[in-house]
Amino acid sequence: MSMDIAASPSPATLTASEARRQIRAGGLTPLALTQACLARIAGRDRAVRAWITVNPAVEAQAAAVVAEDPRPLAGIPVGIKDMIETAELPTTHNSPLYGTNRPANDAPCVEILKAAGALVLGKLDTSEFAAGGRHAATVNPHDLTRIPGGSSSGSAAAVADGHVPLALGTQTGGSTIRPAAYCGVTALKPSWGLISTEGVKRYAVSFDTVGLFARAVEDLQLLADVFNLPEAPAAAPGRLRLGLCRTPYFDRAEPETVAMFDQLEGLLAPVADLVPFEAPEGFGEADELHRCVMHCEGAAAFLNLVRTRGTLLHDDFHDRVELRNGYTQRQHYEAYDRLALMRIALEKRMAGVDAVLAPSAPGYAPQYVEGVRPRENPLFNACWTAMQVPVLNLPVMGPGDHLPLGVSVIGPRAEDRRVLAIGARLAGLLDRRGAAG
Repeated sequence: MSMDIAASPSPATLTASEARRQIRAGGLTPLALTQACLARIAGRDRAVRAWITVNPAVEAQAAAVVAEDPRPLAGIPVGIKDMIETAELPTTHNSPLYGTNRPANDAPCVEILKAAGALVLGKLDTSEFAAGGRHAATVNPHDLTRIPGGSSSGSAAAVADGHVPLALGTQTGGSTIRPAAYCGVTALKPSWGLISTEGVKRYAVSFDTVGLFARAVEDLQLLADVFNLPEAPAAAPGRLRLGLCRTPYFDRAEPETVAMFDQLEGLLAPVADLVPFEAPEGFGEADELHRCVMHCEGAAAFLNLVRTRGTLLHDDFHDRVELRNGYTQRQHYEAYDRLALMRIALEKRMAGVDAVLAPSAPGYAPQYVEGVRPRENPLFNACWTAMQVPVLNLPVMGPGDHLPLGVSVIGPRAEDRRVLAIGARLAGLLDRRGAAG
């Protein structure tokens, strides 16, 4: 079963930027946009299951927004991953321990969206604490027999299926970029530390990052303004020079990703020259070093739950606290040092290209097997998360394609806007769903 939101005339399928322009021009009201999103949810979410809670006050809030409101997101509905705190809605972390949890305040990232005029439409499903345990109930809107990717499952699926134009997720390993690839939406994993993670359930503080989901790079550029992401040197005018990095893990890529990477040079020929990009020495160890830091920092993040509510806590979190994978806290600090040196070496190599391209996921979204969700591997994401660099997912999909793939556009730390500007030049060449067959 597949869906194509482009075939629908509903305002719910607009990008945030398109909707904002129509609102300002008087052709669309925030209330009509919000009601269209709610109608889409009512018609589709029984199948897609992206939402945990929908805001019962959102229509009244939308009705109060006027077309003349100058705020950049005035009247635009957004979805929030349900391990990011919201004062007006429960924050359950998809955990039985937090089913009635009502935070006193919004997380700063939510406050910033509201200050920009955004309307919180509701909370989106996630794996438990965005770390393990229970999976989200969400399925892939392109094919309901396939997974949407975790842990920001609901965020990616809701944007892809026309429920909401923008959503917040998170990434500690691959939880923004991989679901964006599986669901065929644009998404940015910003440089680590640029968006506050206060009020977001911590897992590994060295990697935890608020992720941004949208339907177009233009919308991510709008969010970059809202979140005050720093300006960066623009790429040189004219043709781009892009490094093609198959990563040390490319032998784990599925045939469809291998074929797609073989075609990238031709797809991007109108604007870019592709050159091989070799990751720094030892980069093949980045995934293991990432896992060491993530698990060791996770031991601190979940210790309170083990000590106070351990009998009700999923064994995945006991696994982290007890460091059953055999890591030691001394190895944790040694991994910090090795990753720091690797980041320096990577950015020196990046100086020779405008950006780096790499796979966003092994291949198409995997299928459930007899109703069981297959185990996911963040191999193509965790290495870049460990580097703390900005990563943009661009959907790769041709006319008539049933399922999307994804390409990651990667740049140096704090050059998120440059990555977005380059992504805007590439997006139409990669996502060709609207092209003639």
